[in-house]
Amino acid sequence: MKSDALVFSDVAGDLATRFPGVPLLAQQTRDDFPTIWVPRESIVPVLGFLKNEASQPFRLLFDLTAIDERHRAHREGQPESDFTVVYHLMSFERNQDVRLKVALSGDYPRIPSCVSVFPNANWYEREVWDMFGVSFEGHPHLKRILMPATWSGHPLRKEHPARATEMGQFTLPDAREVAEQEALRFDPAEWGMKERSEDSDYMFLNMGPHHPGTHGLLRIALQLDGEEIVDCVPEIGFHHRGAEKMAERQTYHTFIPYTDRIDYLGGVMNNLAYVLAVERLAGIRVPERAEVIRVMLAEFFRISSHLVWYGTFAQDTGMMSPTFYMFNDRERVFRIVQSITGGRMHPSWFRIGGVAQDLPRGWDTLVREFLDYMPKRLAEYDKSVMKNSIFKARGRDVGVYTTEEAIEWGVTGAGLRATGYEWDFRKKRPYSGYERFEFDVPIATHGDSYDRARVRVEEIRQSLRIIEQCLNNMPAGDYKADHPLSTPPRKERTMRDIETLISHFVGVAWGPVMPAGEACFPIEATKGCNSYYIVSDENTNSYRTRIRTPSFAHLQMVPQISRGLLVADLIIVLGSVDFVLADVDR
Repeated sequence: MKSDALVFSDVAGDLATRFPGVPLLAQQTRDDFPTIWVPRESIVPVLGFLKNEASQPFRLLFDLTAIDERHRAHREGQPESDFTVVYHLMSFERNQDVRLKVALSGDYPRIPSCVSVFPNANWYEREVWDMFGVSFEGHPHLKRILMPATWSGHPLRKEHPARATEMGQFTLPDAREVAEQEALRFDPAEWGMKERSEDSDYMFLNMGPHHPGTHGLLRIALQLDGEEIVDCVPEIGFHHRGAEKMAERQTYHTFIPYTDRIDYLGGVMNNLAYVLAVERLAGIRVPERAEVIRVMLAEFFRISSHLVWYGTFAQDTGMMSPTFYMFNDRERVFRIVQSITGGRMHPSWFRIGGVAQDLPRGWDTLVREFLDYMPKRLAEYDKSVMKNSIFKARGRDVGVYTTEEAIEWGVTGAGLRATGYEWDFRKKRPYSGYERFEFDVPIATHGDSYDRARVRVEEIRQSLRIIEQCLNNMPAGDYKADHPLSTPPRKERTMRDIETLISHFVGVAWGPVMPAGEACFPIEATKGCNSYYIVSDENTNSYRTRIRTPSFAHLQMVPQISRGLLVADLIIVLGSVDFVLADVDR
């Protein structure tokens, strides 16, 4: 792998050669991602070059977001701007990322849309407009995506209130009630749907928002020709809680419990991506014991999440018994998690610099019992589910996409590996000591619903392998870094001297002041790649926290792989994608 500095030089040099005379400005960041400022009028050609013409191209638009810069104090070496649009691209061949930024001026700036280059930019650009009020010229359907159509304002702008106490008393006059009701009226054109022919009538069907096949509050508007899906448009936002807005008013430490609620089946896996980003921002080195503890708990939650998916996906195909058996096995995972952390689904147990406490006595006995128990259960599930002829028939050749299509739409995790592409951040960019573990990366070949299931089932077995290595090779040492920005200090030290007690009080009540800068950290989460992009303005809370979730990207692709299928097939496609609506909406 090339060094970051060399890759930075390559990317900047390629752009300078391809676009002579275009003013490009390099920015140094704490994550060392090549970061280049591009003029507004050049952003689409630059994106097109990096995706289609550059050697070892950046084919994946990993994320697209924005920053309201108007209240930011520390912007040394950056151009003046009121808003900044940020593009995060990935090159699998280089195993590297590049970050492009565009400086925009004005209260409601405009920028050309890049949907013609990256189709998956569609939802990301809609989200930026919804949250920040930045318009994308040429976007095919620039409508609100997370907030209701009648919402006033753009929530991630700095002037938008963050608390209900900052807003006036809610009232619903008759005129507003009528307008709200009218906004709920279904208009196919407003959803971007079009008549396919003049001599045919199409039926429109709402699936959800209360439908067991949607796995949560998701509404899908279906345009049907008989039972065949002509078009389908997901409506999201029912689970939107403003997690990124909350990060602006919580300290770095007190925001950790909020991360648990993003992928609410992923538990501490959410904590991991966040604390790794903060640690990269602050330059904190985590002790080896803390790293191994983190890996063990993260893999337990990978198993827990996959068991929920496994049981509910079997239920989607008509089986009931596997659901109860697998949820019972999930309870066994929770008993271990609770014994170690004190919590079950949302332990909020990882800390900046390590974990909350050391492992309790007897933890190894519980883990060893589970490792002896679970492989036999997986063998039984193979017979009852994966080898079931009906399950195979419902999943094979349904919801198929290729590796190229997966990358085009931002698919990561098991969905990408089911197409035959072996990419796992734990292997390609090891973090938290994953390079010390032996495990395989499961792949499949057809990219259909059944293969996505095959990959996840094998991932459970690989997680068991990793946990067994944690059990047998748990290192001694500290469970938390001895760093002034790690909060809070160890409890046993707070009662020995007044200085440590003061440090504990300040660290919890006020929070650490992180150095100015920005850092992003992607990890291989339960549903795919999850990352936190944190911008610090040298304060006790972040200036901007961007949460890139896999479910948001994956759900956007559902219409592409569902057209031409039957309504019953859509249930299988949704189950095979394995999304969590809170992970979509944040």
